[in-house]
Amino acid sequence: MSVDTLTDTSITVNISPMGGRQIMGGRQLAMLDVTSAVACCAPVAESDLSEAEAEATALLFKALADPARVRILNVLATQTDAVCGCDLEEPLDLAQPTVSFHLKKLHDAGLLDREKRGVWVYYSLNREAVRRLSGVLRFDRRGTR
Repeated sequence: MSVDTLTDTSITVNISPMGGRQIMGGRQLAMLDVTSAVACCAPVAESDLSEAEAEATALLFKALADPARVRILNVLATQTDAVCGCDLEEPLDLAQPTVSFHLKKLHDAGLLDREKRGVWVYYSLNREAVRRLSGVLRFDRRGTR
């Protein structure tokens, strides 16, 4: 896990490689890079779920905690090829800036891959993220990762 930490006697600042930052007086927070949320997820039924794994799993759930983002995943999951961000406005009935905002959140969580083609950006599901995410809520398999 890639984390940079700066500590002062009264303030702790954690800066992730992608520019995210948390400041808390006297308390150090774990900040994960964009791929850590997906890479660190363990099944919630895991007997030795660490605090870092719980935080990473919570970050994934936070990224999925919006109906528009779930719908974006649904659209991408039903396509065989990458989809241009501009083609998501109509099926989602959302304005371009809103679609871009949600795509960025999903990409930052490690759930989407993006490819720039000229002026357009095409999105697809990150298959490794989908594989890991599919096992997060499995309660029937204890002790497997």
